[in-house]
Amino acid sequence: MTFSIVGRSAGGESFGVAVASKFLAVGAAVPAVEVEVGAVATQSFANLAYRVQGLAMLRTGTAAAGTVAGLTAADPGRATRQLGVVGRTGPGATFTGDECFSWAGGVAGDGYAIQGNILTGPEVVTAMEAAWLATEGSLARRLYAALAAGDAAGGDSRGRQSAALIVVRRGAGYGGRSDVEVDLRVDDDPDPVTRLGGLIDLWELYFGKPDPATLLPLTGALAEEVAARLAALGHADLAGWAGVENLEERLVDGLIDPLVLEHLRARDGHPQVPSPGAA
Repeated sequence: MTFSIVGRSAGGESFGVAVASKFLAVGAAVPAVEVEVGAVATQSFANLAYRVQGLAMLRTGTAAAGTVAGLTAADPGRATRQLGVVGRTGPGATFTGDECFSWAGGVAGDGYAIQGNILTGPEVVTAMEAAWLATEGSLARRLYAALAAGDAAGGDSRGRQSAALIVVRRGAGYGGRSDVEVDLRVDDDPDPVTRLGGLIDLWELYFGKPDPATLLPLTGALAEEVAARLAALGHADLAGWAGVENLEERLVDGLIDPLVLEHLRARDGHPQVPSPGAA
């Protein structure tokens, strides 16, 4: 009833899970992640104890395959379980019990494990793996690319309802005060994977860091334009407006992020602001 991917970033600093299902609020049940430890996905008559127990085993240095073996060996209901695990290093590991509803199966490789049950067919897992391996960028984007590919290939044979994405990295949360970099859920929606993609776009806008190579000097005509747009919106300065719009993570003294500028122009509603002295 679910398809998921657990993954580790190329540098080993980030861990995450992406999951989708014809199941209410799948993000509340399947994923478990811990910074500098690893990630676990439990599904198909999910044994939620796997989440705590699996992370505990990874924390001691047990490899992903050993964690899967230990969890399933101790579980009398293992024939109905499905599980994916990735640890600090090495290949991920996946398990599909003999009594999981068809189609069910998974694949694993260096830094990832992909699994699904009640799928339209093995093409779902194949598409997810291909997308994961072909996609560059942040771990969140790679996990989402895999999830979207699985959804496009057929996904859950019963339909669609919910999706979720979580990524952890030391100090990567809001203001550097949390290790949870991304935590997004679509709990009940007819097209949850697409909706999740839109939330990731918003997350990148609000909480992503500006690219230093693209920053624009806030001087001359651009500074005057920004001031005019802020005034039209009733704000005296950029910091005050950015705080209202939740864009404070993208502020840089004396410069402006093009994404912030684009957002300001869209909010003002006046695509063209005359330069001083213009007719």
